[in-house]
Amino acid sequence: MSATESPAATATRRPAATGAHTDEAVDVITDARGRIDDLDGRIIGLVQERMAVSAVIQRERIASGGRRVSLSREMEVLGHYSEQLGRPGTALAMTLLELCRGRI
Repeated sequence: MSATESPAATATRRPAATGAHTDEAVDVITDARGRIDDLDGRIIGLVQERMAVSAVIQRERIASGGRRVSLSREMEVLGHYSEQLGRPGTALAMTLLELCRGRI
């Protein structure tokens, strides 16, 4: 802030939502948040695609006389996410499995 610049003018240049204290930091945070928003959009699209593929598998399994859900396969998925991401990965996998069950 310059000697003639008011604190209110400085605050308008640095959005409070970023928590940043410099214009450079605001720019970096704003750009990174844009990347996160793009990644979140891609992740949501992939989850929706996973749900559609899971529905195909469930329909085929039921049509052939099997069960809708394969618990052994779900355990494989849980193990994979846990190995890659630790305990939070298990929670993420559980959420994905829940989203993908029974959508027929």
